[in-house]
Amino acid sequence: MRFVRADRLVATLLLMQNRGQVTAAEVADELEVSVATARRDLEALSTAGIPVYSQPGRGGGWSLVGGARTDLSGLSATETQALFLLAGPGAAVSNEVKAALRKLVRALPQTFRADAEAAADSTMIDPTAWGESHDERPAVVGMLQSAVVRRRKVSLIYENAARHRSERLADPWGLVDKDGSWYLIAGTARGRRTFRVDRIVEADLTDHQAERPDDFALAAAWDEVVGSMEERRSATWATALIERRFLPILRDHFGRHCHDDGDTEDGRARVSLAAPTPLDIARNLAGWGAQVEVLEPRSVQAELARIGVELADRYGKEPSE
Repeated sequence: MRFVRADRLVATLLLMQNRGQVTAAEVADELEVSVATARRDLEALSTAGIPVYSQPGRGGGWSLVGGARTDLSGLSATETQALFLLAGPGAAVSNEVKAALRKLVRALPQTFRADAEAAADSTMIDPTAWGESHDERPAVVGMLQSAVVRRRKVSLIYENAARHRSERLADPWGLVDKDGSWYLIAGTARGRRTFRVDRIVEADLTDHQAERPDDFALAAAWDEVVGSMEERRSATWATALIERRFLPILRDHFGRHCHDDGDTEDGRARVSLAAPTPLDIARNLAGWGAQVEVLEPRSVQAELARIGVELADRYGKEPSE
């Protein structure tokens, strides 16, 4: 059975509690991952503040502070938050880790439960791309997670799509990792807003208590955001033909707005593509030249023709002597 990362973190801790000391190779064998992955998970737990340490040399390995009989309910408040910040996002996609987190919450002292639940609910993962992804997590994410858990307002300097900067005072309600692109859902003086984290130029944690609606649910709020974004991002649809071997590349460009509609008689793939405007679709397809045939609509065909004329006019003439 393959584990998502959050499952692995919890399972690794339980394995260490049961055995007292483990090696990365033992964790890898038990959880069916590579040794490198197991080692990264162990290091991530230690770096996040979980009481996990390594003992180098022959006979060494990784252990929980306190040895084999350490009870996970003995975690400190800070360690509890660190664990649930790491494990919480996986609950959005895994029933198994939801059950594991519920069991861990019940095992925690009453005074820690609220913070643990807040940490687990502070972040969710939406694995479906919008045609773009980022490998590195923005540095400010950790501070924003802390602000969500601690219910503290944040002062933001935010740059919008037009590169206009403004100052905002926000109540952080939750964070979403959408295939490496991070979003902050927050309350502001103008109501609920969604901020792209990579457009946050500066963020400061304040000492002011943040307000959050009692009925707020991060997953439900994100569904509304996605619905609104999808409506804007799919205003124009086009039907095109392309060799099937190139279909994965189109999917990378268009994300969920690339639908495979089957094969044509000549073996090409028929695809439906969507973007905000005909020009947005044409810009993505122009570089393919005759390898992509757009069947409809005429507006996308016209944009492709215009781009072709512009390129021919600029580059099709012989250079002057």
